[in-house]
Amino acid sequence: MRTYRDLFAVAEFRVLFAARSLIVAAASVSGLALATLAYAETGSPLLSAFVMFGGPLVRLAAAPLLLSLADLWRPRTALAVGAGLNAVALALQAVPDLPLGLRLVLLVVPWVLLSAVAGATPALVADILPAGAFVFGRATLNIAVGVMQVAGYGAGGLLLVRVSTTELFLGAAVVETLVVLLVLRGIRDHPPRAQGTVVARSRAVNRLLLGSSVLRPVYVALWIPPGLVVGCESLLVPYGGAQAGFLFAATAVGMLAGDVLMGRVVAPENRERWLGPTRWLLAVPWVLFLFQPGIVTACALAAVASVGYCSRLPLQERLVQRTATDVRGHALGLENLGMMGMQGCGALIGGAVATVLGSDSRAAATTIAVLAVASLLITAALTPGLGRSRTGKPQSVLSLDTSPATMSRTPRQLRP
Repeated sequence: MRTYRDLFAVAEFRVLFAARSLIVAAASVSGLALATLAYAETGSPLLSAFVMFGGPLVRLAAAPLLLSLADLWRPRTALAVGAGLNAVALALQAVPDLPLGLRLVLLVVPWVLLSAVAGATPALVADILPAGAFVFGRATLNIAVGVMQVAGYGAGGLLLVRVSTTELFLGAAVVETLVVLLVLRGIRDHPPRAQGTVVARSRAVNRLLLGSSVLRPVYVALWIPPGLVVGCESLLVPYGGAQAGFLFAATAVGMLAGDVLMGRVVAPENRERWLGPTRWLLAVPWVLFLFQPGIVTACALAAVASVGYCSRLPLQERLVQRTATDVRGHALGLENLGMMGMQGCGALIGGAVATVLGSDSRAAATTIAVLAVASLLITAALTPGLGRSRTGKPQSVLSLDTSPATMSRTPRQLRP
């Protein structure tokens, strides 16, 4: 499967693509509306930022005990329940004069559930597409997310000038309701991948995955070097000032180009060859910010660096190849959880270091370069460990015996 025509010929993938696009658009519009309300009521930039970007931290706290829901629930159920809960929460957000504390509760509860079923969508992609097509499908969903975030924030900003936040919340709730209907009608009733008790199983699978010398370097590579690069990106406002928007746009363009490159252009048999260069590309251009390049050069560097995010796709493919179906949703959900958590940590580290150095553009440039060097050092340190999970190398496939009588036994490993 090498063309978009082939990919979208799969009916369930078309539904997933449409559902994901609508969910991201609704989240972008409603998040902007709630952040506007929070800032207007409290005047707190921190609270406004939490409303917009605090989801990963909430998910990091709640998800480790719930991640196995992605395998214990039917995929269609997981997707429909997540969208349905969002629809209800957004409809309640539309109530005028709702206390801010209650609004935050309505925001946090869906984040907790979505963290638990985060692996349901990528695992379903692996289920419904032919062998070898996971990277192509995942990259295409990534493109949808990037485009709809830009469109959603842009539309939300324009709509806030003309309509009330209540109307924005109601519109987002309607969109999430459409997602529920779309999923129920367009996704087949695939059976659960596993059985067991969610908390006990989540703990067991976490130990299995993170205790594996094969997969642990893959997770660290997916989490820490990109998280530090997000710390670089978090300093684009103090670096670029009024021109920071151009820098953010450049990073978005680079990410989209990378997803197209790795998903569509690079042949499956050549992805391993591209993994190494793209891992290094993610951080190297940011080191040059130490010389405080002008805005045009800085945009070019940011765009080129962001192409390197495509290295996550072959690494995610390794997670699919090295896990059996009974833990695959959990494995991909854990990857997403750690990635987003480390992005939040990277932004906090970047902000803290730049503040200590002086809080000006020079301090921002120095911090960006320092974080990029740290990312490169970790990338280098992980290279030997990543060799253990290289595609095509014989390795065990991780699985978990989920019957109640054996939940406490040592997880089993299946030979391919």
